[in-house]
Amino acid sequence: MTLQKRNNVHMAGGGSETLILSHGFGCDQSMWKFLLPHFIKRFRVITYDLVGAGQSDLGSYDRDKYASLWGYAADLNELIDEYAEGPVILAGHSAGAMIGALADLQLPGRIAAHAMIGASPCYIDAASYIGGFSPDEIHSLLDTLDDNYLGWSSTMAPVLMGAPGQPALGEELINSFRRTDAQIARQFARIIFLSDHRQDIAGLQTPALIVQCCDDPVVPVAVGEYLHRVLPNSQLSVIDNIGHYPQLSAPSACSAVMDTFFTQCEFGHG
Repeated sequence: MTLQKRNNVHMAGGGSETLILSHGFGCDQSMWKFLLPHFIKRFRVITYDLVGAGQSDLGSYDRDKYASLWGYAADLNELIDEYAEGPVILAGHSAGAMIGALADLQLPGRIAAHAMIGASPCYIDAASYIGGFSPDEIHSLLDTLDDNYLGWSSTMAPVLMGAPGQPALGEELINSFRRTDAQIARQFARIIFLSDHRQDIAGLQTPALIVQCCDDPVVPVAVGEYLHRVLPNSQLSVIDNIGHYPQLSAPSACSAVMDTFFTQCEFGHG
């Protein structure tokens, strides 16, 4: 089994640095379709599907290996070894951003910068931490996914997408959720929503851009502010957007803050 087949790897563009785009729950690499044309002008861009998502090889799915985000992080490091050239920048959405941070911790020094879009190290509220959900809300969500994954997808995808005035994007997200194997999606949701990586990522020195929507139904602004506090070389950009998928619903705003960050890091000059 090649890594290309396992993760449905695609490469485009040129440049002296590699930009890897990593998607989140219920999605695949098509979630980057509006940003990809922008970045291939200056970067060697790698897109891929997490195992169990999109056109990845479902036969490669190992329930034990992917019982935590660390298994996906190990896959990402293998892709970096195989395909990356020059400095590596990781742009991750939601769980994809946390997978990137864990990959950085597994093998330090390989990732030169992170762009974290809608990232969260922990979704459950704690004494001094606002994650956005109570434990009961998370367990209710997971129970609903277990009982009726397709029904949940149809109901929640438009809410998660937000994007008032762009109903087609909600439909696109519904179709993405439906393409994902339901059993794998249920386990992935448990891993994401029950995990707590706050202690893992605190103090990560790699430069990081935290992109946060002002109205995100999954990740409140308080989470972006928390990440900014615990990542010492980070900056927080709150964009005016409703929803959890600004790379689709607000691609110009996303690319603009990413461009500024990459320029500050002296990336993307050829």
